[in-house]
Amino acid sequence: MRQAGHKALMFYMEYRKMTTIKIHNAETGEVIQREMNAKELEQWQKDQAAAAVQAQAKTEAAAKKAAAEAKLAALGLTADDLKALGL
Repeated sequence: MRQAGHKALMFYMEYRKMTTIKIHNAETGEVIQREMNAKELEQWQKDQAAAAVQAQAKTEAAAKKAAAEAKLAALGLTADDLKALGL
């Protein structure tokens, strides 16, 4: 039970890190750290969702490429062979 409470606390702490904005004033060296407002949090969540979709698409593309290369290899061909044929 104690472990579950620890995990929940760690999740909360990580979530707070992600939803905190740090503003550095280069002229004065002042650093302000604050929570995101509702609009900033909404945009951050949209950005995170878009990044997840993009990462998934990249993973799927890599899997498709690997499958295509495996099929070529089964036929005794390489991607360079297809390029040489103009395909």
